[in-house]
Amino acid sequence: MAAPRLSTPGLRVLSSKLRPGRLFTPGSKPFCSSATTSRPLNAQRLAEKLRARKKEQKTKKMPVPTNPVQRRVQELVRFTQQLQRVHPNVLAKELSRGILHQDKDLVVINKPYGLPVHGGPGVQLCISDVLPTLAKMLRGHKAEPLHLCHRLDKETTGVMVLAWEKDMAHQVQELFRTRQVEKKYWAITVRVPLPSAGVVDIPIVEKEVQGQQQHHKMTLSPSYRMDNGKMVKVRASRNAHVAVTQYQVLSSTPSSALVELQPVTGIKHQLRVHLSFGLDCPILGDHKYSDWNRLAPQKLPAGTLKKLGLHQTKARYIPLHLHARQLILPALGSRTEELLLACKLPHFFAHSLHRLGLEMPNQDQSKGSEARRVEAQ
Repeated sequence: MAAPRLSTPGLRVLSSKLRPGRLFTPGSKPFCSSATTSRPLNAQRLAEKLRARKKEQKTKKMPVPTNPVQRRVQELVRFTQQLQRVHPNVLAKELSRGILHQDKDLVVINKPYGLPVHGGPGVQLCISDVLPTLAKMLRGHKAEPLHLCHRLDKETTGVMVLAWEKDMAHQVQELFRTRQVEKKYWAITVRVPLPSAGVVDIPIVEKEVQGQQQHHKMTLSPSYRMDNGKMVKVRASRNAHVAVTQYQVLSSTPSSALVELQPVTGIKHQLRVHLSFGLDCPILGDHKYSDWNRLAPQKLPAGTLKKLGLHQTKARYIPLHLHARQLILPALGSRTEELLLACKLPHFFAHSLHRLGLEMPNQDQSKGSEARRVEAQ
């Protein structure tokens, strides 16, 4: 005999001949009725089944792609997700293995891909969280936490400077602020910048973008625009920041390039915005700034996809190919000579260079015989 129908929202009572696992919809709200209290066993079995199904979905393994490039893309995505779930001690140990330089004032690390520097919405683990643990690993349990001297974007890899003392961190931050630190980034771009070397000097402003969710993006705020073939001066935005980037193409093919970038200023997402909007050559894997109007994955030329061995549907998994290649710190504290710090490319970056036919340049030209060079092995 069928159970009586109830009008409780989110509740559906079926015939007793059907499986008890179909009594409720997954989004049902808590309720209390005589129908549930009279069948505690079914409710318990239902809860156990839902828990087992949820656990099965979490532990279900993704099919392994046969294409080796797609397999590496999947491994990188999984690795960046794992970085957010590991224990802080594990992450600190991993950072200690990638130390480029260490002295009594500074510790320079090789920042991994996909690891945020600061906490925020949705961030489970970041570099600043593990600085106390990292300091204890390097100097013992009584060591004071290390201090951040600057920051890199979550998807950016490469050289990152930490300081033992807060005063030293402030001194290094002042060097960055007053543009006394020479920074070099390497990026793989979609299309080739023209001319092959130059300076992008266009202010940048943060604007609100309408879409599925309201969010903000950095974009250009040029001082002039074309109006009926004439150049017209635009009223400057109060919120615009001066942004200057020097660039040089190191290697190129008809559809892509390896570009060296030297930011003169340090505005948020400056390199990505100047390349995407200023030079019309977005960074490979830059899904945020490759297209202003859509939230779709970066549209890549057919030739580039073929060289990478990917389909367009997999383009959203391509990591951002932006690497903090080199820093030159001037003499500071007890150090009487400048310190040149260079960091090798991550594996995925070097492999993309090979697949795209881009040549590794003869880099690391020394800025002086007294400059001390340190490189990650």
